[in-house]
Amino acid sequence: MARVLLDITMSLDGFMAGPDVSVENPMGVGGLRLHEWIFDASSNEVDAEIFRDMQAGTGAVVLGRRTFDVGIDVWNDTPFPVPCLVLTHHPLTERVEKSGTFTFVTDVRDACDRATAAAGDRDVRLMGATVGQQFLAAGLVDEIRIQLAPVLLGAGRRLFEHLGDAHIELERLATVDSPHVTHLRYRVRRPAAPQP
Repeated sequence: MARVLLDITMSLDGFMAGPDVSVENPMGVGGLRLHEWIFDASSNEVDAEIFRDMQAGTGAVVLGRRTFDVGIDVWNDTPFPVPCLVLTHHPLTERVEKSGTFTFVTDVRDACDRATAAAGDRDVRLMGATVGQQFLAAGLVDEIRIQLAPVLLGAGRRLFEHLGDAHIELERLATVDSPHVTHLRYRVRRPAAPQP
């Protein structure tokens, strides 16, 4: 069964994009620095292996409308060659690309159900802060994977905001260092079922 992964690169001060995200500047001011580990992965086997595993393990993607709007011209396709669901209040008609299809949905649980069905035995990867926050708040995330970049952006889009009063316990699964980032993996602990 598919796992739902919140897999994000972020700065040490918690930003997953710099300020002023736009179509012209999809990662915001200074935000491309966060993805140097991907761009330079060929020079580092640790990062290269993790990136290969990300690509091979992804069976579906759920992303937000803003991520779609700023990313579509950069990707010129889907971000991964799999079905992609865009969680939005303003859906568009289905969009077929070379490597997959963007389907627009309005409900977080519907997006999760469709993505896990499409992913089969591979992973569902979440893209975008708002989508990650909605899935976390709904208790739908199985693992959080953080690529922690050694940089302080000072401003931008934070990942762990707008979670309300959610208290989420995590179990550390792995910590892997590379020259560019520290790869952190956590399992989201599910609350124990109440005893009768």
